[in-house]
Amino acid sequence: MKEIKFIHAADLHLDSPMTGLSQLPKEIFTVLKDSTFEALRKITDTAIEHQVDFVILAGDLFDEQDRSVRAQTRLRKEMERLEAHRISVYIIHGNHDHLNGSWIHLDMPANVHIFGEHVEVKEFTKPNTTVYLYGFSYEKRHINENRLPEYVKKDMADFHIGILHGHFEGSSEHQPYAPFRLKELIDKRFDYWALGHIHKRSILHENPYILYPGNIQGRNKKETGEKGCYLVTMNQADTKLEFIETAVIQWEHLKVDGQEVKQFQDLYVLCQRAMEEKRKLGKGVLLSITLRNIRLDDKELTSVFNGDLLQALQEEEGEEDSFVWPIKIEVEQSISWNRSKLEKESDFYLELFRAADNLENIQDSISPLYNHPTAAKFLLSLSDKEKLELQQQALNTLLDLIHKK
Repeated sequence: MKEIKFIHAADLHLDSPMTGLSQLPKEIFTVLKDSTFEALRKITDTAIEHQVDFVILAGDLFDEQDRSVRAQTRLRKEMERLEAHRISVYIIHGNHDHLNGSWIHLDMPANVHIFGEHVEVKEFTKPNTTVYLYGFSYEKRHINENRLPEYVKKDMADFHIGILHGHFEGSSEHQPYAPFRLKELIDKRFDYWALGHIHKRSILHENPYILYPGNIQGRNKKETGEKGCYLVTMNQADTKLEFIETAVIQWEHLKVDGQEVKQFQDLYVLCQRAMEEKRKLGKGVLLSITLRNIRLDDKELTSVFNGDLLQALQEEEGEEDSFVWPIKIEVEQSISWNRSKLEKESDFYLELFRAADNLENIQDSISPLYNHPTAAKFLLSLSDKEKLELQQQALNTLLDLIHKK
């Protein structure tokens, strides 16, 4: 029976700047800065180990349109490793690394096949087996139109694979570039759809498989959980998937219930134990901690807000290879639970809470950053929920400062 085996990966974002994390210890920040390259190396290792026929990279290989020489060099090195094992690579470029960017151009080896700005068909062959791969690269950053009509199935191939960097209508996680409806993909009667653009791993359909593998390395606190690629084995009767982890650092959120905590020491030990449960052999974890039901006295609560708890938890983690590094501690219930009492005490607090409740205030406060031509490139968009969280954090910090006075 005819069979093919390939790797499906997407959203490599090589040389991502990892903005806002320079406060990490040098050793951990270095690992994080190199993490996208290490994830790429794991993809190559997997392809060689499993002797795949080819690798599909479904867009956003580079983080920016001006593709750094460093990123291109590292990609070329891995492509040469695949070439040495006679493994072909099929690449489309997405909105982050579109074709009209400005960069110093480095040629890729002959085993790498890059799709142009119009949907085209590339052919992979091996003895008694032919595969047609269909795809296109973004010619500019914003592709807002549906490109599915250009995907036309041809005859005379054993397998047909569509490659698309686009937005599944109904998903709200990313910009709606190259949007499509699921039925449109199914109606093409391809054997597999290799998608990219959405960073959360998701299987949209089986028989045929239509899926996002997610990005290969989480880059911020929104991109939690396991990250990697899919090893796909396909014959004319069945398709099997195996998820391969590639991330060297994993982002996680942790909620710690401190209902039974009586003093700071108890809270410290409770957090330590919870962190230990998140430890992963051979991998680093960057952890955001949310404390719930904390009822410490004012003095010990201040030690949570002023960073003493965070610093104590970080103390020994910098020297660990399999580290669990807490990057942030939030308190779900803080001094703000005294709101009604504070409002009765003073008109000042009443006006303060009224101002804090106005979501437009937070939008006005952050708009200079998002309108700045340089800063805007490195900022993630905020949902209304995240704006509310930011608003509450600011209020809690202000109350804490007032309280300490």
